[in-house]
Amino acid sequence: MALEFKDLLKLSKQVAKANPSAPVAYSFGDKSYNYSEMNEALRTEYAALAGTYRDYKINQNTIFSLMEQTIDDVLPAKVLEQYGQFAEIKTFAQGDKPLFVQKITTASRRRAKQFIGKVGLAGLYEVFRLDGKSYEVTTNAIGGAAQIGFEEFLDGNIDFAEVLNIVMEGLDECIYIEIEKQLIGAVANVQPANKSVQTTFKETEMDRLIAIADSYGKSAIYCTFEFAATMIPSDARMSEAMKNAMWDNGYLGNYKGHQVIVLPQSFEDETNTTKVLNPAYAWLIPSGATKPVKIAFEGGTIVDEYVNYDRSREIQVYKKVGVRAIFTNDICVYENTSLTRT
Repeated sequence: MALEFKDLLKLSKQVAKANPSAPVAYSFGDKSYNYSEMNEALRTEYAALAGTYRDYKINQNTIFSLMEQTIDDVLPAKVLEQYGQFAEIKTFAQGDKPLFVQKITTASRRRAKQFIGKVGLAGLYEVFRLDGKSYEVTTNAIGGAAQIGFEEFLDGNIDFAEVLNIVMEGLDECIYIEIEKQLIGAVANVQPANKSVQTTFKETEMDRLIAIADSYGKSAIYCTFEFAATMIPSDARMSEAMKNAMWDNGYLGNYKGHQVIVLPQSFEDETNTTKVLNPAYAWLIPSGATKPVKIAFEGGTIVDEYVNYDRSREIQVYKKVGVRAIFTNDICVYENTSLTRT
């Protein structure tokens, strides 16, 4: 192995964190590398560890430890980068109770301020209880696997750097699916004034919800590309700049002074028939509001191997993750039933 373990681990984490399409240089040691150079260096190192079956068996613990520590470090950061705008993400030690403290809402602070200086008879102050609470997010093991054919392994065609990438994508997708389930499941608990269900996009209804959310702080609109593409004013109110933005992006990034944040969309399988996120929903979240999604990572990643009857191998990865959605009365939801997942 050309690199010591600590340097190989650093390289593995840098490759996992890097954006392949970003034309930037990454420093490693005393030199700078682009993504392809750094990725190729990682491929070479993994090939040295598992170039033959004998090498693989000797270095298996090292390879699995590299994968485990890379996932433990990179997966929470990757989830934070993708979903941090509307999700609070924490990492807990194995066995610790994953607790999130719900922050006091803006509305509570306003109501509390109204009580300052009010004194009742005999000097008794009016009592006001702020609505801060703590929530436990139950974690469960999620898994990803990559199958390796024995002949491919013997032929030296296996790329453990790619195995790590496949497993990382699978775990990230699993978390995204759980976020979707939690968000949709929590809609039923949103008070009637804070949601609107329509068969199309109606400006008046979106404006009504914005007025509610904005009373707690300037709100942003979170939705998929499909929903964002429907949020357009009548032709008579479309400026040339707006038309150009629609042509270039397919949607307006600003709706009446409110930022439109397009959430990443994906599909549940390779048939591209069922979307991960239901495009029918848009979420209006004020700035400074309690983030509605709570994501808890508990304990370390476990990487193991399962050998099939045909001698092929499955590199299986397990990580304990919990996801929960908690809506407060400053968040609004718009549902356009004409947009569907399939």
